[in-house]
Amino acid sequence: MQQKTHRGPEIRRRGEAPDAGSQGAETVQAPTTRESPSSTVWLMEAICEPVNLRQALKRVKANKGAAGADGMSVSELPEYLKYHWPELKAQLLSGSYRPSPVRRVTIPKPGGGERQLGIPTVVDRFIQQAMMQVLQAQWDASFSDSSYGFRPGRSAHQAVNQAQEYIGSGYHWVVDLDLEKFFDRVNHDVLMVRIAKRVSDKRVLSLIRRFLNAGVMEAGLVRPVTEGTPQGGPLSPLLSNLLLDDFDKELEKRGLKFARYADDCNVYVKSERAGNRVMAGLTYWLSRKLKLKVNVKKSAVAHPESRKFLGYSFRRGRKAWCVVSPESVKRFKMRIRELTGRNTGRSLEQLIESLKRYMMGWESYYRLNEWPSLIRELNGWIRRRLRSVLWKQWKTSGKRFKELHGRGVRKDLAAQTVGSCHKQWRISCSPALNIALPNNLFVRLGLPEL
Repeated sequence: MQQKTHRGPEIRRRGEAPDAGSQGAETVQAPTTRESPSSTVWLMEAICEPVNLRQALKRVKANKGAAGADGMSVSELPEYLKYHWPELKAQLLSGSYRPSPVRRVTIPKPGGGERQLGIPTVVDRFIQQAMMQVLQAQWDASFSDSSYGFRPGRSAHQAVNQAQEYIGSGYHWVVDLDLEKFFDRVNHDVLMVRIAKRVSDKRVLSLIRRFLNAGVMEAGLVRPVTEGTPQGGPLSPLLSNLLLDDFDKELEKRGLKFARYADDCNVYVKSERAGNRVMAGLTYWLSRKLKLKVNVKKSAVAHPESRKFLGYSFRRGRKAWCVVSPESVKRFKMRIRELTGRNTGRSLEQLIESLKRYMMGWESYYRLNEWPSLIRELNGWIRRRLRSVLWKQWKTSGKRFKELHGRGVRKDLAAQTVGSCHKQWRISCSPALNIALPNNLFVRLGLPEL
């Protein structure tokens, strides 16, 4: 990261990053005033256009995120750019800008294991975002209609709907391809060849290569990187889509039905034999052309019911039903248990407040579910979980009797429940607990219904 210099004049110059008050955070195509829109010779000038920079700053601020290797926070970025943007811009236009190493962060993966993220400095994130906006505006239209990840106007729900349509049309076998550590294994030379076919500006090509080779800082030491596009930077998703666009075009050339979201790709065929043939052919093609390895243990040719795609699974009957996958339900319950720990000592109102955001986000993503009984079961399970927590908090027999009777339970039923030899989970679905803590109580306190 470049060192901070003395504060310069506060007059904004052409191409200078705006202040924090700029409006709008959408990804826009920066105007290319020096050449026709099809030209990529003056890309760096387009990247440094004020309108593009305003959008990049707004997006980085909205995304927030942790500090990079230099410790600068997102909140410090506008003030830093206010005084140092002319210097940074001159480096970008001359092709001399050098990114800082990324900070390595390890997070747990939903299905087990760990995922490594590379967190760029906030200045590098700002520059990557500005680059991504211009490049995406030029490249996106050429990408496959069956590619849904990290693209404007496209979503995981569209990918799931496409998969459901294929299954409903008679493609009852899925070739579920898992690319082994995709973001960590991207071959830089293979990627740069594909970028060079679309970009003529040598400064942009050089800067992308420097971002790829910036290295990783771990325990205060910088380790060089020879492959991979670090997850955590704004540019990585676009570069991954560019690399896998060759794969999409190969699938289209072979006439295959598929849906891809980032490195998660499902191909749909009509027989197991066809699926095995496709699996073998694509595994070889990916290895030879893109230097990517298919994870044999996690990939399979199977019926869609036994696989998951973007958190969903499918059931077949008169039509293909979209349902929440068993793995997603398991993770949901694990998270609810964490949020409603029995030893927290929090009130019912506090427990419900902690559940709200997670449940609403979960419901928003899994709204494609077409299996109502599953949702009814989860709603009932959450309420039972809360009853169990309160029963544990009441602790003593006297406290439990007082709470039950005070909440409308007959004395004899309250005494019988308090004296029961059953443990709290069994008690949580007893008539007394359902009378004392009815469903409408949770509704009044704001517990969302899935």
